[in-house]
Amino acid sequence: MVQPIKKNQLVTIIFTIITLFCSTLAVGQNKEIDSAFKMPLHPRLLISHDLEKQILENVKRDTKFKQIHQAILSEADHVLNKQVLERVMIGKRLLNVSREALKRIYYLSYAFRLSHDKKYVTRAEKELLVVSGFKDWNPSHFLDVGEMTMALSIGYDWLYQDLPQSTRNIVALAILEKGIKPSTDNKYNNWLNITNNWNQVCNAGISFGAIATFEEHPALSAKLINRAIKSITLPMKQYAPDGAYPEGYGYWEYGTTFNVMFISALESVFHQDFDLSAQPGFLKTADYLDNMMAPSGKPFNYSDCGANAEFNPALFWFASKLNDPRLLWITQKQLDEQMPLKNRLLPSAMIWGAKLSLSNIQPKSAKFWIGNGPTPVALMRSSWTDPLATFVGFKGGSPSVSHGHMDVGSFIMESQGVRWAMDFGMQEYESLESKGINLWDSKQNAQRWKIFRYNNFAHNTLSIDSTLQNVKGDAAFIRYSDNNQFMNAVADLSTLYADKLKKSIRGVALVDKKTVLIRDEITVGNTDVTLRWSMVTPATVEIINGHTIELSYKNKKCYLTVDAESKVKMKTWSTDPVTDYDAKNPGTSIVGFEVRLKADSEQAISVFLDAENPPQKNFSAKPIASWPKK
Repeated sequence: MVQPIKKNQLVTIIFTIITLFCSTLAVGQNKEIDSAFKMPLHPRLLISHDLEKQILENVKRDTKFKQIHQAILSEADHVLNKQVLERVMIGKRLLNVSREALKRIYYLSYAFRLSHDKKYVTRAEKELLVVSGFKDWNPSHFLDVGEMTMALSIGYDWLYQDLPQSTRNIVALAILEKGIKPSTDNKYNNWLNITNNWNQVCNAGISFGAIATFEEHPALSAKLINRAIKSITLPMKQYAPDGAYPEGYGYWEYGTTFNVMFISALESVFHQDFDLSAQPGFLKTADYLDNMMAPSGKPFNYSDCGANAEFNPALFWFASKLNDPRLLWITQKQLDEQMPLKNRLLPSAMIWGAKLSLSNIQPKSAKFWIGNGPTPVALMRSSWTDPLATFVGFKGGSPSVSHGHMDVGSFIMESQGVRWAMDFGMQEYESLESKGINLWDSKQNAQRWKIFRYNNFAHNTLSIDSTLQNVKGDAAFIRYSDNNQFMNAVADLSTLYADKLKKSIRGVALVDKKTVLIRDEITVGNTDVTLRWSMVTPATVEIINGHTIELSYKNKKCYLTVDAESKVKMKTWSTDPVTDYDAKNPGTSIVGFEVRLKADSEQAISVFLDAENPPQKNFSAKPIASWPKK
C-alpha cells in the first residue's frame, strides 16, 4: 500500500524542486553563473562521494590504477614527516613553494578522502594554516598565486567537514585576500588577456577559489567564474585547427592540465563546460601529445622544454571524454617502466580515470601526425611498438611565439634506440635571470637571442651569413603525405630569411620506414650568401669525405650524407658555452656543412640520415614537387 505524503515531506519536495529550478535559472540561457546559484555541498570540486566509491572499485580491479593510488598515499605519508612550508623566494618567484603546497595539500586531501585516516587532515591543516599566514602569495608573479589558490581551495573544499570552523575561516579569508582580490587588480591580472599558459593556470586557480568559497561572496565568485570562462577561450583558440600546442610538450602539461582542471571543476559543479571543450582543436590535442613521444620514451623537446618525459594526468580526462583509452598507450608504458609518479596533480588521474581501465591498451594505428596552428609540427614513426623504430619530428612556426626559440625548420631524429639529431631544449630560467638577462623580450635584438641554446646556430636548421632568424618570420606547412613508404611534411621558411633569400622551402621525410631525408630548396636573393646547415648530436663525429659524416654512439652508427648542386664543406662546431651565463652542454657537438651560394641562384640540398647503412643515391633526384602529397 502506497503511503500518503505527509505535509512536511511535501514541503521538502517542493522546496527541492524550486531550488533545482532556481539553480538552473541562475546559470541562465546566456550560460552565465549568477550569484543565486545553489552550490552543491562540499566536496564540490572535481570529486563526490559516489566518485570516491568508483575510484576505490577501480583500485581493486586494475593494478595500474592501484599503482597510481599507492604512489599518492606513499607520498602523502612522506609529507607527514616533512617540515611545514616556508615563504622562500627563488629570484622573483615563489612558484616552487606554491607548487609544493599544491602537491602536499592535494595528496593529503586525496589520501584522507579515500582512506578516512585523520592523520592526513591533521597534517593538511598545518599546511593550510601556515600558507594562509604568508604575507602574500607573490602577486607580481601571478602563477604563484594561481597555484597557491588552487592548493588552498582543494584543501578547504575536500576537508571542509573535518576542519575546525576557525581554520575554515582563516583559509577562506586567505583565499579571498591573497588570491581572489589580487586577481581583480589591473596591476597583477594582465594574464586575463594573453594566450599562453599563464591564462590557463591563473584562471583555473582563481576559479577554484571562487567555487570553493562561493557562499562567502556569491556575487564576486560568480563574476570571477564568468570572467574565467570568457578569458580562457583566448589560449584555447591556440589549439586550432589540429591540437598542436604552441608552447610545446613541457608547457602542454602545464597549460593544458590546468585548463582541464578548470573545465572539470565546471562540470562537477554546474554539470556543463559552457562549450569550452568544443573549442576547435582542443579535443584533438591529446593525439598531439602522444605523437610527440619518441620510441626512446623522450619527447620532441622544442622551445622551452626539458629533455625528459612527464606523466600527464590530463590524458586521463581526454581518454574519458572521448571514450578512447588508446590515448593512454604512452601512460601505460610509463607505468610498466615504473616511471616516478611525481606530478603534483596526480590525484586528478584517479578522478578522470575512475571509469577507465589501463589493461591491454593498444596504440593507434596511424604513424603520421601533423598539426598546423601557431607552432606547426609533423611527427612520423616506423612503429609504435618497436623501441628501435625510426622517428622524426619537424616543426615550423615563429620565434615570436610564447617560449619560442629560433628553431623554425628544426627536426629531431631517432633510430636504433639513439637520438642522433637532438634539441637542447630550455635553459633553467633562474640561471639566466640571476645574471641579469632579460629572458622574456623577444624582439629581434633582444638578449634572449644571445643565449646559446635559444638561437638558430644551436638548432637543427639553417643559418644564412651567420645571422639570426627573423623573429617576425613564420613557417606553415604547405603540403604533406602520410604515405607509408614516404611520409613527409613541407614547410615554407622564406620569411625567416627574408633579408637573404627569396625562397626557402624545407621538406622532411621518412623514407621506407628507416631513412630520414631533409631537403632544402633555396632561391638566393640579390647577393651571394653562405648557408650553414647544422644538426646537434650526442654522437662521436667522424668526417668520412666531402659529403659524408659517420656518427657513433654506444656501438651504433648513423650516416649523414649530403647531396648538393654546389660544393659543400663538411664541418663541426663546438657546443661549449660562449658566455658566462650559457649552460654547459657536455657530450654534444654540432655537425653539418657550409656552402657558398651565388646571388639569384636556385639550389637544392638533400641530407640523408640512416642508422643502418649509408643511404642509396637513388633518393637524391626527388624534388619536393614530386614527393607524395595528400
